[in-house]
Amino acid sequence: MGAELLGVDLDTVVASAAALAEIKALALEQQVLFLPDQDVPATTFAALAREFGTELPHPAYPRVAGAPTVQILESTEQRPSKIERWHTDMTFSRVPPDWTLLHGQIIPAYGGDTLWSSALAAYDALSQPMKRLLEPLNAVHDFSHGFRESLAEAGGRERLAGAIAENPPVSHPVIRVHPETGRRALFVNPLFTTHIEGVTAAESEALLAFLYQHQVTEEFTVRLHWAPGTLAIWDNRSTLHKPVNDFFPQHRRLHRVTIAGRSEPRGVSSAI
Repeated sequence: MGAELLGVDLDTVVASAAALAEIKALALEQQVLFLPDQDVPATTFAALAREFGTELPHPAYPRVAGAPTVQILESTEQRPSKIERWHTDMTFSRVPPDWTLLHGQIIPAYGGDTLWSSALAAYDALSQPMKRLLEPLNAVHDFSHGFRESLAEAGGRERLAGAIAENPPVSHPVIRVHPETGRRALFVNPLFTTHIEGVTAAESEALLAFLYQHQVTEEFTVRLHWAPGTLAIWDNRSTLHKPVNDFFPQHRRLHRVTIAGRSEPRGVSSAI
């Protein structure tokens, strides 16, 4: 899992169908790509993102002036980052995003790494009895659960009222079939998943606790130490990720584009 691409010129890549096809194929294979030294404006970053699909707005983040599809993820001493849990982006959506691209702008002198874990490797490592147990199950994902810290702030519920109304809880398969590769992946995360349907509360809690720990086994992970200009591209259908908020009170600013999903997550349709 994970590959670093050196010597890439984004302007050239965006203009080359062959280069774009190669990068997309590598991203599917490696699940997350790292492109260092990409000192490009937000408009170029957005142009690359558009080659992966339709940009998806996020209800909780501001956007870059002049590049309205580029979201700003910023942590300051006054407003430090709150989310430090393993997750897959926006699984509270009926159709979660396919891809995420993140571009380093202001990077702390120390700390602030990001980790990714392979949900494909996590599934592959399960025993056959556990795969059969999980195969028919669905789990509920909830925006309000994931943004509960923001909602608890003064005025937070009013600020996010529209997002809450637009994103009621949704159900997704616990085992997701990747629509392009056909591989199976675990599709639960501790940020947005609230419970597994059709089992008791105690069974749901025990299963999720096991899955949350299992799917971030060190052997399934890769870690990025950010630098200004580093660009990360990852497949939300096959990964989880986690920011490490150990850089307080330093300033960090990242630009992000999420790419809309093309279909609702599909579960396993045949016996293993």
